[in-house]
Amino acid sequence: MSDLGHVLVLAGGLSYEREVSLRSGRRVSEVLRAAGIDVETRDTDASLVPSILADPPDAVFVTLHGGAGEDGAIRSVLELLGVPYVGADPDACRVAFDKPTAKAVVRSVGLHTPQSVTLPKETFHDLGATVVLGRIVERLGLPLFVKPAQGGSALGASIVRTAEELPAAMVGCFAYGDTALIERYVEGVEVAVSVVDLGHGPVALPPVEIVPDEGVYDYAARYTAGHTEFFAPARLAPEIAAACAETAVTAHTALGLRDVSRTDLIVDASGQPYFLEVNVAPGMTETSLLPMAAEAAGQDLGDLCRILLTQAASRARS
Repeated sequence: MSDLGHVLVLAGGLSYEREVSLRSGRRVSEVLRAAGIDVETRDTDASLVPSILADPPDAVFVTLHGGAGEDGAIRSVLELLGVPYVGADPDACRVAFDKPTAKAVVRSVGLHTPQSVTLPKETFHDLGATVVLGRIVERLGLPLFVKPAQGGSALGASIVRTAEELPAAMVGCFAYGDTALIERYVEGVEVAVSVVDLGHGPVALPPVEIVPDEGVYDYAARYTAGHTEFFAPARLAPEIAAACAETAVTAHTALGLRDVSRTDLIVDASGQPYFLEVNVAPGMTETSLLPMAAEAAGQDLGDLCRILLTQAASRARS
């Protein structure tokens, strides 16, 4: 049994990733109950704040993906309420959630990240789409990868292999956000490295290799069982796996993250890891990468979540 009185798991929200968040919340709630913890699961609606004020939890586990769950907004409200929570504080979330900003931070500490251009929709239209897109192809080359500057689950993201595909990719991207991040596409092995801090500093869990059936790790490939093959640990040479782990821990530290994060990487043919983005509220579903990494490390997921919640509660008491 746990010495935590009761904990709150936040899941749902109103982002495009609501359904994934609900699945993550269910999984976390299940493993915590199995670990002997009194768990309440709630959505982020108008009843949330009165509920917390009436019966403050010992700690909150945030499984909200995208939007308010990862941009620091909900965590700011939790801080106003004086409720401890697992994960990065609002300021660090805001930096990590914006992919171009996160790329700039990790580049400043020596990590490799694909060359890119960031374009708000207004700039794209005002300056003339055809001319701007032509310069992007000329400057970055092909293939490219287009994705919203904020958000996750590969929504609005696509690979562009010819110049003719770029306009449609931009339109698809802008359907999910007002700013597009256009990166030079790096061919290689896709790897996710989860980082946890269980009280002795951030440590990387075994890297997970991602091999989607259709070659693209899109929304369906992420959340539909059987659409992607995973290898945990990744099929990497020991020195390359170590470089991936070091990259993820360096990104976690440079971005000021706390407790848990997941860094997405591409390892090119030479074995060089490239930072793509970081997630401050990693998915916890049956097909999510952090639970796979924890299992590969021999770490019980319920025990890991319990330790993180206990740490959060301890921070508040101290």
